[in-house]
Amino acid sequence: MNLNGKLPGWADYLAIMAKADAALERLANPADPLVRQQAQRLLFAALATGYQSAFSDPDFPDFVPAVSSVLNTVGANPDFVYGYTRIDGTGRYQLSGRRGTSAFVFVDIVAGGLGVMDDLGPSVGLLDVDRFTLTADGQFSILLSAERPSNYEGDWFPLDPRATSAAMRRASYRWGEEDDGAIAIERLDGPMFPRRKQAADIARHLERLASFVERYARFALGYNQRHRQQGYVNRLEHDDWAGRGGVAGQHYYQGIFRLAPGEAMIVDTALPDRVLYWNIQVNDVLWNTIDWINHQSSLNGIQATIDSDGRFRAVITPSDPGVPNWIDTAGHLEGSLMLRWTGASSGPEPVVSIVPFAEVRNHLPAATPTISTEQRQDVLRQRRRGAQMRRRW
Repeated sequence: MNLNGKLPGWADYLAIMAKADAALERLANPADPLVRQQAQRLLFAALATGYQSAFSDPDFPDFVPAVSSVLNTVGANPDFVYGYTRIDGTGRYQLSGRRGTSAFVFVDIVAGGLGVMDDLGPSVGLLDVDRFTLTADGQFSILLSAERPSNYEGDWFPLDPRATSAAMRRASYRWGEEDDGAIAIERLDGPMFPRRKQAADIARHLERLASFVERYARFALGYNQRHRQQGYVNRLEHDDWAGRGGVAGQHYYQGIFRLAPGEAMIVDTALPDRVLYWNIQVNDVLWNTIDWINHQSSLNGIQATIDSDGRFRAVITPSDPGVPNWIDTAGHLEGSLMLRWTGASSGPEPVVSIVPFAEVRNHLPAATPTISTEQRQDVLRQRRRGAQMRRRW
């Protein structure tokens, strides 16, 4: 921002943020007043999530929440606890702590991520805590650096000099029952004397934060826009999300669900012979994850019921079909869905079909259990308690 040598004021930052309104052109129906207000809410969420990363310092790293059950934008996974920090690929860092009992603890090292001070870039390393030494109680300590120090005998991970940030994901299958662990990161190749930020430096970060609102909204709204344009409506695309915020080595199946009143979608898939983690979830038309605390809008490998033939079948619909694997769209007739296989021996492709809601059971195995209203309430209350008992940020 060129202000003839003057530092920006509040009105100047607001002027930058005002440009984000143009991102709403990516909506399928920008004139819809409800969707437009939901999009305005997304802009506020972009500002809030952006602030978490705007002042992250690679010299004094600290994992902060990127998305969560409150900032449930860009298809946040209900099973994950996310963390983000800036790092310097030429530096030397120590990652230490207690692993916990999560399905996995991954740290994706990237040359540009979704942080305010980042531009999107590729993944340049995936650190899986389970590949390193763990004590009996799950303690670990891992050195990250470009070169392994001579005579160093501890655990070491090669740090790519291009790295600019690290994104941590901890996956929980049993909400509220698992130990999410405790993890810290610190830079070793410099003194522990934080510098006081100068006015121009603060202004530079705030300008990036103000412009981040539009950038984040375009990224979020562009997800469904691309699927509409490429015809992934009621059919799925196979993606790996490499270099765009996803975990390396995953199979992602994603697309738009679009239902008429009185319709349901059935997702039918085999399971890999071996898989570390998997889930299915639905999001709204803005790529906000549908409220997973109060709705069964997702299921993971433990929460799901597997049929006697070894297949998983889910029913995606706004109304309860009375089956275990109901994916609740919370009244939405259109949105996006994603199924992912992590650490899998294969990536089975789900088959999706649209059927009349009244005929759902005709398309499921005869032995599919019936879930009563009372049973559903018990499941939802247990889900809600478990979600609140987890660490979410």
